[in-house]
Amino acid sequence: MRILVVEDEKKVARFIQQGLEEEHYIVDVVHDGSQGFAMAETEKYDAIVLDVMLPGKDGIAFTRELREQKKSTPILMLTAKSSLEEKVGGLDSGADDYLTKPFAFAELLARLRSLLRRGAQDKTTMLSLGDLVLDTVSHKARRTDRAIDLTAKEYALLEFFLRNKDRVLSRTIIAEHIWDYHFDTGTNLIDVYINHLRNKVDTGFEKKLIHTVRGVGYVMKEE
Repeated sequence: MRILVVEDEKKVARFIQQGLEEEHYIVDVVHDGSQGFAMAETEKYDAIVLDVMLPGKDGIAFTRELREQKKSTPILMLTAKSSLEEKVGGLDSGADDYLTKPFAFAELLARLRSLLRRGAQDKTTMLSLGDLVLDTVSHKARRTDRAIDLTAKEYALLEFFLRNKDRVLSRTIIAEHIWDYHFDTGTNLIDVYINHLRNKVDTGFEKKLIHTVRGVGYVMKEE
């Protein structure tokens, strides 16, 4: 899943980014509210971690304006102030949850997982197709009785495919969700990673699950 972190304290932003990437999330980080808002308007994110006090556009205005555009991306708001008024103001602007600084990363992660489950159409933590099963909590994958060892990017690809099974995904769509906004779509890196994933998921099995749609992209489905 792809997360946008909007936090002007660079040390805090790096801390959040590192922790989320270790949990196999794809993370974009910006330090300015206006830039973050522009990205939230134009890019597709599964959730936003948003500081209240930001240069350019504060978190309250950011959230209110995003909701006015009918965008329902889950927002976890971070605030250095613990007063009831601050918390109410954040929730009233349209935020889904708040966390007071300083915080333990484990709590941020738990709250984020809760928001992602709440916003997902499929709230299960187990994703499957045929005999392939992916546990999104333990990040472990199996096909029949064989464990599949995945790198962080391979895991992100597999999860994205399983959440969009039977849907043809273009290379551009895959790049937007699995790599950050600096990714050069002119490279063949996506094809390389998908071939690596295909070797792990399909090699040795009669039924293939990852298919190339010539001139369009890829699809995960049962034949």
